Amino acid sequence: MLRQARKAASRVLHCPVMGQQHPSLPISHLKRDSVSEPTSSNRAWPIASLALAGCFWGTGFLFGKITFAEMTVSENVGYRFIFGSLGLAPIFWKCPPAGLGRRALGLLLVASIIGVPVQFLLQYKGLEATTVSHASLIVGTLPILVALSSSLLLKEKLKAFEYGLMVASACGAVLIATAKKVLAGPQPTTKGDLLVFLSMFAAMVMVLLSKHLMTEYGALQFTAWMIGIGTVILLAWIEATHPMRFHFSFHVWLAVIAQGILCTTAAFLLWNWGLARVPAAHAAIFLNLEPLVGTLLGVIILNESLGALGILGGALILISAAYFSRPRAA
Repeated sequence: MLRQARKAASRVLHCPVMGQQHPSLPISHLKRDSVSEPTSSNRAWPIASLALAGCFWGTGFLFGKITFAEMTVSENVGYRFIFGSLGLAPIFWKCPPAGLGRRALGLLLVASIIGVPVQFLLQYKGLEATTVSHASLIVGTLPILVALSSSLLLKEKLKAFEYGLMVASACGAVLIATAKKVLAGPQPTTKGDLLVFLSMFAAMVMVLLSKHLMTEYGALQFTAWMIGIGTVILLAWIEATHPMRFHFSFHVWLAVIAQGILCTTAAFLLWNWGLARVPAAHAAIFLNLEPLVGTLLGVIILNESLGALGILGGALILISAAYFSRPRAA
């Protein structure tokens, strides 16, 4: 009964985003549900590829925090997508979107604007004001938001238990945003948490707008188009408002290059390679590595602390996200 809703839920990207969506939110292409089940000997590399993509997406916020020591939010997002779009440029130029119809081009343009400049400027402005662990856990709400919106738009009915999970996920986000400040370490803010959560609505709109195009043209091709067009629009906006600087320390350049190459180019290539060899319903669960890895990196490397309410809220979000990303019954 929830086939369409869960198919849409497991399309999410982190953005970079995706996730971040992705880009902070991973865009996957579930038309490959018909992929034949690989043997156990042939399954290890595709599974490793999917897991590595989820882990790469999970590092995006950590690298972002490193760059904030010298870069503004606009500079971080701008340079991240410059390097990311360069990595995907061969795919873009091999098959440019010149042959798309007016409606498809319109959807692509709107998805590019919402999915790149709107989503990521909001998301990383929020990250600037909160912690990596808080931001990472909030990104985990995206599969639930997409499942709910798809259910409402497609008139699919949810079970009472599934509505309960969505309420629990929302409560988890509230608990994270309202948790008391910890005594030591980096401090989250309610404003930062809310901006990251607001960016998830932009990611949700982008996923719903791009669903048809991903099915028709393939997720990797569509992603290259969206990131390429979105990057041009993003850079035009940045130069018109806050022109980017060029003089930064070596480690900051390394961090932003890693965001572009690892969290964008490599993550999408690994994800689509693995997805071509593993049924999408099985692959979707690896999307939950993004908030988990991001949270662990914030706690272990940046000495962040979630507190009791933050841990409870994160658990509610991750459990709900894992449910809506789980393999569907035939």
